[in-house]
Amino acid sequence: MNRFVATLLALGLLALLPLAPARAADDLSGAHDFDFEFGDWTVHHKIKRPSGEWIEFDGWSKTWPVLDGRGNVEDNLFHRPGGDTRGLATRAYDPATGTWAIWWIDSRAPHSAMDPPVKGRFVNGVGSFYADGLLNGKQTRTRYMWSKITPTSAQWEQSFSTDDGKTWDTNWIMSFTRVPPKK
Repeated sequence: MNRFVATLLALGLLALLPLAPARAADDLSGAHDFDFEFGDWTVHHKIKRPSGEWIEFDGWSKTWPVLDGRGNVEDNLFHRPGGDTRGLATRAYDPATGTWAIWWIDSRAPHSAMDPPVKGRFVNGVGSFYADGLLNGKQTRTRYMWSKITPTSAQWEQSFSTDDGKTWDTNWIMSFTRVPPKK
């Protein structure tokens, strides 16, 4: 059989094979969920100590886009009672899953192993992000929630659960107020 006939036969057989399902287009519907946070903010912090006592202090935050808009970086300065510290949140959007991942770096231990990222999405204006890991030797679920988002304000909360999310203990609340642009 000549090469031309063999090629035609092979192409004919390929046409009879079932086609693999086409891959759905990447989900970019949530890629701009954090755009509200771009810019400069003053931030009021409330942190719950292990004793149950709440401490409050102020700080600031600045967020900007990276990864062609599919990620962002949030730089924080905390005016804690014991002195200033810094923190950095990095976020990346995965169009294959339609979810965000958030990692945290604390200036007090910048070379520590990073915790697993919290992952999630925004639904009806509220962002919920979760991760499971060990905290003080105990299996703990972490939740970050973004809510009360307006053009000039937003709220972030961190909570822990040691019972697979049946109950939550909120231990950090950040109230963001946008710094007006300079004229």
